[in-house]
Amino acid sequence: MSRDTEPSHADADSAAEPRLIDHLIELRARLLRAVVGLLVVFLALMPFAAEIYGALAQPLLSKLPATGRLVAVDPAGGFFVPVKLAFFAAFLITVPWLLYQAWAFVAPGLYKREKRLALPLLVSAVALFYAGCAFAFFLVLPTVFGFLAKFTPDVVAMTPDIGKYLDFVLVIFLAFGASFELPVALVILVALGWVTPQQLKDARGYAIVGVFVIAAVITPPDVVSQLMLAIPMCLLYELGIVAARWVRPVERSKA
Repeated sequence: MSRDTEPSHADADSAAEPRLIDHLIELRARLLRAVVGLLVVFLALMPFAAEIYGALAQPLLSKLPATGRLVAVDPAGGFFVPVKLAFFAAFLITVPWLLYQAWAFVAPGLYKREKRLALPLLVSAVALFYAGCAFAFFLVLPTVFGFLAKFTPDVVAMTPDIGKYLDFVLVIFLAFGASFELPVALVILVALGWVTPQQLKDARGYAIVGVFVIAAVITPPDVVSQLMLAIPMCLLYELGIVAARWVRPVERSKA
């Protein structure tokens, strides 16, 4: 009996090895395409790095006096900070391309119903992340800087460092972009069968408290930015409950 089974195990191992190699080759190709796409966009944005930084600084410059300017404390900051921003901008622009490469690699192993659910979630996640960044740039940053400038004593000249300003803005972008993913996260939890829409509805009070705690942790220490993150997250939580009602838990075969 053992002699009969040995060839079958050997055949299975010999068949699995080419499949693993094929997957590794496919993974390498997808990673290469993702990196090349990111580098192409980055190199295309490099000549406009200073203009991009100037546009990003407008929410702060508009709240400073007419003579207000940003300063570069680091002698090389005038060069490296715009380059850092160009890379971040390239990453934001190529997010759909990067996610497409990940999707193209994973999709063949998904069931049909999982594909129908995953693709809308992927598109929604990208759209919500961009919406969070846009909300932060056009509404949150001008409001926060206006609030801070209003309470700055007249004897104090606001001359922020360009590096610290960029770090501050990137943190705000990532915080709002990630927080706007809340409806997608709730839909995924319901699709996995970990919670139900009714449980999410019953836990609304705890969720609101958690949202305000998260907003206080990941935003700068001012009430304005905390409220401007917490209130949209509460609304997005309600949106997630509504969207989750249309989702059934994914059932996978045990074969």
